[in-house]
Amino acid sequence: MKKMSVTQRIYQTGALAIVRTESFERACEIADGCIAGGVPVMEMSYTLNSAGDIIKKLTEKYGDQLCVGAGTVFDSETARHAILHGAQFIIAPNYSKEVAKICNRYQIPYAPGCTSFTEAVDSLSAGAAFIKAFPISDFYGSKLVTVFKTPIPDMPILASGGINLENIETWLQRGVDVCGIGSLLTKGTVAEITTNAEAIHTVVQKYRK
Repeated sequence: MKKMSVTQRIYQTGALAIVRTESFERACEIADGCIAGGVPVMEMSYTLNSAGDIIKKLTEKYGDQLCVGAGTVFDSETARHAILHGAQFIIAPNYSKEVAKICNRYQIPYAPGCTSFTEAVDSLSAGAAFIKAFPISDFYGSKLVTVFKTPIPDMPILASGGINLENIETWLQRGVDVCGIGSLLTKGTVAEITTNAEAIHTVVQKYRK
């Protein structure tokens, strides 16, 4: 049930903040803005050594108000570390069978980065909750979603890289399920993050209805 409920929450939100910070205080500011604006889903990047500790502290502080997971998870060791620190989902720029196994064992949604249709199908077969269209989405843009979903209309896709308030509607029109967003949801004051999150939430809800 945990995997299903978290996957559903991510899908219903339709967007998540891609966060890279070594400061718990800054992570809390980002969380406050995202929660207030209606985008209470955050990915803490494991490019920073403090990611696990921040995930644990965020989980303890916000509880059910915030859905926080781990990003840039290349291998099963990192995945298990993140899960034991409270990560509710795992996102990676690559696909790993070992990470898929760990996530299935702990019933954690996994979104691996796939660079080909074959890899995406293999990931779904291994239990991936979403296919992360990265890094190829940076080159092909939103039309990549259509390419992936033409043969498999129900392929769940998380796209990140270059999504902003000017083009998010195009991504949603083409069928992307979750938009990973960086600076709009991580830079500026809490009030500015809240305003951006509200704008993103409004556009997403238009397509969810």
